[in-house]
Amino acid sequence: MLLSPLALDLLVAALVGMAVGVEREWSGHTAGPDGRFAGARTFALLGAIGGFAGWFLRIDQPVLAAILAAAGATFPVVAYWSTMRRDGTTADGTTEVVAVLVVALGMASGLGHRTPAAAAAAITVVLLAEKSRVQNTLRRVDAHEMRAAIQFAVLALVILPVLPDAAYGPYDAFRPRQLWVVVLVFSALNFAGYIARRLIGETRGLGVTGLLGGLVSSTAVTLTFSRRSREEPQLALPLALGVVAACTVLVPRLFVIITMLRPELAVATIPVLLPALVAGVGVMAFVLWKERDTRPDTAEQTLADKPPTGAARGNGIGSNPLGLASSLQMAIAFQAVLFAIAWVQRNAGDTGVLASATLLGLTDMDALTVSMTRFANAPGNQRIAAAAIGVGMLANTALKSALVLTIGAPRYRIRAASGLAVLAVGSTIGLVLSWPR
Repeated sequence: MLLSPLALDLLVAALVGMAVGVEREWSGHTAGPDGRFAGARTFALLGAIGGFAGWFLRIDQPVLAAILAAAGATFPVVAYWSTMRRDGTTADGTTEVVAVLVVALGMASGLGHRTPAAAAAAITVVLLAEKSRVQNTLRRVDAHEMRAAIQFAVLALVILPVLPDAAYGPYDAFRPRQLWVVVLVFSALNFAGYIARRLIGETRGLGVTGLLGGLVSSTAVTLTFSRRSREEPQLALPLALGVVAACTVLVPRLFVIITMLRPELAVATIPVLLPALVAGVGVMAFVLWKERDTRPDTAEQTLADKPPTGAARGNGIGSNPLGLASSLQMAIAFQAVLFAIAWVQRNAGDTGVLASATLLGLTDMDALTVSMTRFANAPGNQRIAAAAIGVGMLANTALKSALVLTIGAPRYRIRAASGLAVLAVGSTIGLVLSWPR
């Protein structure tokens, strides 16, 4: 090797500091009346100080390490104090704070963690260089959006981890953590729809939201958009397009899962899944072609730039972009469906793999897909497993059609149900082509 591991650690420590120092000089923070204390060379030396402090810790010299680290961290503090004593100096301590961070990152590299140190330094440089863009983005975030982001962080990072990941209640159908994930999915869809609506307008925003939401749960998209169609009937077409997009993206998502878990089964599922994918893409292409001359007008752009009012607030899009109340209601309904399916499975029994796929496909295509990859472990079961996935997808489409017809507004029902019917025809063709004989 040209360089020993220790030499590489110390070199990365110095380069971490130099990268930050170069950005400080490039952005002009070292010149003028507000010029700060350090440029590329000083920052490189601070990184090296941190690197040697980490090395001293590795060779059991904690006193020397503490002295070096304290000296490196104290220097920016003293420099800031001296700078603030100058008349007319702007109170901005970014350079001094990042200097202390450079010492810490250099110390991490000196301890042998040069990859995390380099990654953290890269993120730091990006944050420093993109200061104006970050500030402009923050100015565009209103109080509703910031509050919703904080609430979602609490729901996902505080509440979710403490919920038990176990089964309770009749038929062990109540799983608190999985149910809370449903709440998070619905809330995330509401929030994503709100942001997309503001950024790119109604038709494009809802279509993109449905497409992305289908990567997580196409059933959740169908529930959310069907409910919203009653509160905002003028969005019937974009909401229906979002549902078709979510159900279409389900197909490649399942194929990716199968390919990762059982590549040989993926080959058997191609004739099952391909017709449905073609049908869904065809529906979306037809709608977009038909609406090709439609552009977001001034009124729509104005609507996209401010929180909606009236009925939209009932969906939590104005007062709460997460729509937390509606998300909880949908999770309760989802849990009721799980209890019902569990009762059917326990009392009626399964009449074979295909019958089980019909029941499981109603609510959880991912679970069905994973179980079929295990079932296809025997080569003779691959065609049955592929057909079971097709049956489950057809049952899942039937469930979404029922949701559309029972929850959606009249204009939305016609459009969404028609798109789902085309998808169902595609799934049926795939089953006919690949039915085990």
